[in-house]
Amino acid sequence: MKITIVNIPNLVRTWTKTVEVELMLNQTAEDEEPAIIIEDTAPYGTISPRYSQIEALESLENVVEEGYDKAMVVMATGLGKTYLAGFFARGYKRVLFVAHREEILKQAQTSFEHIMPERTLGIYSGTEKEGEADCVFASIFTLANERHLEKFEPNSFDLIVIDEFHHAAAKTYQRVLDYFKPEFLLGITATPDRMDGKDVYGICDGNVAYQIDFIEAIQRQWLAPFNYVGVYDDTDYSQITWLGTRYDDEELLAAQLREDMAQKILDAWKKHKKTRTLAFCSSIKQAMFLADYFKRNAVKATSLHSNGNEFGRAKAIQMIETGDLEVIFTVNLFNEGTDIPSLDTLLFVRPTESLTVFTQQVGRGLRLFEGKDHCTIIDLIGNYRNADNKLRLLDTRQGEERVKAPSSVPQVPENCFIDFEMEVIQLLDELRKKRQPRKEQLRHAYFVLKQELGKRPTYLELHLYGNADSKNYKQDFKSFAGFLFWANELTDFEKEVFKTYETWLQEVERTVMNKSYKMVVLSYMLSRARDQWTNPVTPEEVAPFFHQYLTEKEYRKRIDFSDKQGKNLWDYDETKVAKLIADMPMTKWSGSSKGLLSFEDGVFKMEFDVAEEHNEVLYEWTKEICEYRLHAYFERKEAN
Repeated sequence: MKITIVNIPNLVRTWTKTVEVELMLNQTAEDEEPAIIIEDTAPYGTISPRYSQIEALESLENVVEEGYDKAMVVMATGLGKTYLAGFFARGYKRVLFVAHREEILKQAQTSFEHIMPERTLGIYSGTEKEGEADCVFASIFTLANERHLEKFEPNSFDLIVIDEFHHAAAKTYQRVLDYFKPEFLLGITATPDRMDGKDVYGICDGNVAYQIDFIEAIQRQWLAPFNYVGVYDDTDYSQITWLGTRYDDEELLAAQLREDMAQKILDAWKKHKKTRTLAFCSSIKQAMFLADYFKRNAVKATSLHSNGNEFGRAKAIQMIETGDLEVIFTVNLFNEGTDIPSLDTLLFVRPTESLTVFTQQVGRGLRLFEGKDHCTIIDLIGNYRNADNKLRLLDTRQGEERVKAPSSVPQVPENCFIDFEMEVIQLLDELRKKRQPRKEQLRHAYFVLKQELGKRPTYLELHLYGNADSKNYKQDFKSFAGFLFWANELTDFEKEVFKTYETWLQEVERTVMNKSYKMVVLSYMLSRARDQWTNPVTPEEVAPFFHQYLTEKEYRKRIDFSDKQGKNLWDYDETKVAKLIADMPMTKWSGSSKGLLSFEDGVFKMEFDVAEEHNEVLYEWTKEICEYRLHAYFERKEAN
């Protein structure tokens, strides 16, 4: 690893403290033309899915075939989420595409036009009202207005696509989602996790059809690799007031707007930059200050923000592509929507508190582009909040491997490169000692409950009595057994069982549950003798148990055996119940289980062998997951 130590004299520049009102920069200024960046140019009718889009479409088709009516796709920035939505939309007659910026709507309209030139497409926003088109691209701020919403019938659209789906927990989106009744709801995003803790996953019933982050996309050569340069920021952020979601503006500015800091940034940029740079700042004042300092040092730079610009956004993008600009300093303006594929340098001169924002901003530089072999990321790293936590997003190590790693420096994909100054490495090691990441919090919650119960908690006990959100065990470790393995809670024999049947445990844990039916069938299989639970079953054999389970409790009957599903099933009829079991859980689950299960000639069975000596442990783990998932499913449905 190359180590660089930088020492700059401390020169102080004082700015007059004035009140600065930062607008929500996720919307284009009224006097500025939208910047439309087209991913590909191709004659109409020739464009086709590629790379991750192909995989995501296959996953979405499986979800539809299984009878589900909503799903989320999580794809890293630069993989073509909008084109994916357009390809998926070909299977629906009328489509509503919802976004929060008119710029995104225009880009989406262009993408859909490339895919479906025979369709009519219209914008529905503050300036245009083309609501009769086959595909309507609507601004959420316009559509959520009751006067505009009621111009459409609830069943006007067969497919609704929500772009940047992590916004969908907001009240404006909920108003729209509660009003419309589409055949299918598709949410697309690169960053599903919100800082405010609101549940985006619940909006799509936890149904994540496809997920790929930018690290995996880089490993598969679908995004450009990066060279990550960590430059030490000696600002003591512990002395700056933390306001709960951000640092105090005036105190932060006093630390940032210094000549010595600007010179350090300029030196690092000159040393490591390539040709086209986008720099992310904390505030308009910092963006203007740094742009001015760079220009005084013969660099072609500008600041781009909501408070009046030297150039409009579209003009600035054009200039940086042609080389008439070298650096654009901006404030959140490029987090979502606008892409400049030719960008090959990112400069972070702000403390990044939000992992979502950091992911979005890194994605700006990773798009593939002819002649771009990698993206250089220059990051000022100090002792601010999440300084070390954000770097885990770059790390290819998982679970205990990362926890036990001797260094805090992330292990990046083999085609990427890390270059941290020595002070940065020392800082990260110090922060690591003080910090407890989410996985450690989950471990702590588990051991606290284990001590209270005097035994290893079951998955359901952890859900009912633990002080951590149980769904995070699945999200972080792919299965409860995976957590136990990571936490070193398994014997050597149990570790052997886990490694042998890990794919099965993950399948039971993560298979989509739009209804309880899959787990009810599995529950019947587990209700047999322990040495027989893996034996094949028929729908007719499961039918009495299945019917009794769903009708013995009023809430189960109401939620999963309601009038809509068929009131005639409330009175037991083996033929009808068996047909439902064959059509829904058995056929659907066998089709989505990647060969672990099959349903042929009326027989449902597991397509892998369980060694006799492994049977008891695997039975208990499978039962724990099944009981947890049934309880959590009805608990969530009852709460809605």
